Parts: sequence; C-alpha cells; structure tokens
Amino acid sequence: MYYRNANCAVVVYDITQASSLDKAKSWVKELQRQADPNIVIALAGNKSDLSARRAVDTEEAKAYADDLNLLFFETSAKTATNVNELFTSIGAGLNPRGVDLNRPPPNTNCAC
Repeated sequence: MYYRNANCAVVVYDITQASSLDKAKSWVKELQRQADPNIVIALAGNKSDLSARRAVDTEEAKAYADDLNLLFFETSAKTATNVNELFTSIGAGLNPRGVDLNRPPPNTNCAC
C-alpha cells in the first residue's frame, strides 16, 4: 500500500551487515511485484564511512543492481557522501517519465 503509486523508491542496506542486503533484495522483489512497472528504484549501500567494517562487497551489490537495472550508490548518512548524487540520479530517471520536477509543492497551509 505504501508504494503502490510511488514513482521512485530508495532501498537501503547496511554495508557492514551482509544480511541487510538480503533484506533489501526482498524489498526490491516486492517493489517489482507490486509497484508501478516504471518505478525508479535505487539501491543504496549506506555507512560507506565504515568501509573498514565492510561485510558486503561493492562489486556484489553493484552487479545485483546492474542485473535489475537499479540505480546504485554507496552512501553515508553520517557524512552525506553520495546522498545528493543519489537523489539527483533519481530525479534524472523520473524526468523522462513526465514527472514535473519544477512543479510547485501543493498548498500546505492547513488548519489541521
């Protein structure tokens, strides 16, 4: 339900925990099964600032992403490494699909 009408999704795994990539793969499979067939999916290996504790090889995750035509980035939420690049790439993927990236946000003046 959360992603049924989504135009994009970011599936994040922890590069220091191999099991988190397996969980991310199950989310990608779910998105491919349930979401719009044109959804832009990005796979993000987070905690790149902890590369000394790496448990997931970059090449393994990238090969998986490439096989499924996913965007792929290794990021760090702590240092903001590749975060802007990730969202810029998603935006570029959405733009050819007719998503208006310059549309002003809806009026959020609500007395809720």
